[in-house]
Amino acid sequence: MKLYLVPTPIGNLGDMTFRAVEVLKSVDTILAEDTRTSRKLLQYYDIATPLESYHAFNEHGRVDALVERLLGGREMAIITDAGTPGISDPGFLLVREALKRGVAVECLPGATALVPAVASSGLPCDRFVFEGFLPHKKGRQSAISRIAQEERTTIVYESPYRLLKLLDELSAQCGADRSVAVCRELSKMHEEVFRGTLGDAITHFSQKEVKGEIVVVLHGL
Repeated sequence: MKLYLVPTPIGNLGDMTFRAVEVLKSVDTILAEDTRTSRKLLQYYDIATPLESYHAFNEHGRVDALVERLLGGREMAIITDAGTPGISDPGFLLVREALKRGVAVECLPGATALVPAVASSGLPCDRFVFEGFLPHKKGRQSAISRIAQEERTTIVYESPYRLLKLLDELSAQCGADRSVAVCRELSKMHEEVFRGTLGDAITHFSQKEVKGEIVVVLHGL
């Protein structure tokens, strides 16, 4: 009985590791955040393992039953739409309960957006803080204030629809001259890494339609 956490490409399908493909072919079941998205990946690598839905809206109700199946000797892999399960994606609840009940859990190394973003940002990456997605409403301003006072580099995930709002909030708290890198569509055809100040970033992204997954890397104090 074992639960595997298998990272999947954040854009370029060629970033799938050989071992990840082997594990997905060997397990009894693959739990996927969005079966429609994951099915394309599985078809690309000729993986015929049965696929089940496991996402933020059903994970609380499914955890116990899934752990029972693992305890019964099944092997499962969990994947998300992109990146490593549990990192701002479903997976943590199942991992916690599986470990609590004696199920072996193994996470494969692989794709995640935060590491290439901070490494290519040009900002200090010897120490950094990962905030994931900030709250939309309650607690958002306190999170922004905390980030503004952080001495280490801070990494934040954001949707393209809220990017300008985030940059405006950071600029108000940090000052328009704070250095930032905004990474968009990492590993994809239209990858963009904007490097400059918060003020420059606001000007840049105000003049274009923003698409794709966003990682914001902010210089510390």
